[in-house]
Amino acid sequence: MISREDVEFYNENGYLLVRGVFSTEEVKEMQYAVERTIAKAAAAKQDANHTWQGDYIPQDELKKLVLKGFHDLQFHDACFTRAVAHPRMTGVLTQLIGPNVQLHHTKMLVKPPEQGAAFPMHQDYPYFPHDRHTMLAASVHLDDADMENGCLCVVPGSHKQGPLPHVGRYYLDHRDYPVSMGTPCPASAGDVLFFNYLTIHGSDRNKSSRPRRNVLFQYRDPADPPSRETHIDWGMGMMVAGEDPQYRQYHAKLELNV
Repeated sequence: MISREDVEFYNENGYLLVRGVFSTEEVKEMQYAVERTIAKAAAAKQDANHTWQGDYIPQDELKKLVLKGFHDLQFHDACFTRAVAHPRMTGVLTQLIGPNVQLHHTKMLVKPPEQGAAFPMHQDYPYFPHDRHTMLAASVHLDDADMENGCLCVVPGSHKQGPLPHVGRYYLDHRDYPVSMGTPCPASAGDVLFFNYLTIHGSDRNKSSRPRRNVLFQYRDPADPPSRETHIDWGMGMMVAGEDPQYRQYHAKLELNV
């Protein structure tokens, strides 16, 4: 699926955009699933705005913006279960992480047209720190993405800096790390952007008349233990390639809200 040069590029730059991982039919199936999930959440009165709060955008503008976010997509539609362990996905993951690849969590990120919220620049590390830093994100594009509708921007090589101090654990100081410092990663529907959880990334607002729908899958080497248990989801621990070298039982301390 990817070449040795691609792996070297990822190791050097901390990210890799892989084209055409999912077919048009697979993308459409996930698009429909996203829309159905949002509709079901709204009907259940569980539809919340997940726009990040902070001083990176004036408050009068921030309150107008919307970000739809849901975790554990594989519990809402089977197409996401197939996607997280898709052969074209695992073909890339086993070259970037190693022969053993474990799912950490999944989530959906939808920026509505014209009011889709920005993501200030940040590392994913503070949310779920691990000892060996094998954790990476696979951002699956369900729409064509460009700067107009808020595509992801990354800072090449920033993963080599290690963990950086964040504002309230959520994002980097926007005065030192504006989104404009990042390299835009425009992509087509079906493309997947893989990036290490130490790679600085973010995105601007959706200023277009088009949606920007992404689903995000986080993976790790199962032999890479968390430094702190800061993030536990229902689906954590599923092997998508190889095996877990240790036997363990996962007992999430969660409540089921119906």
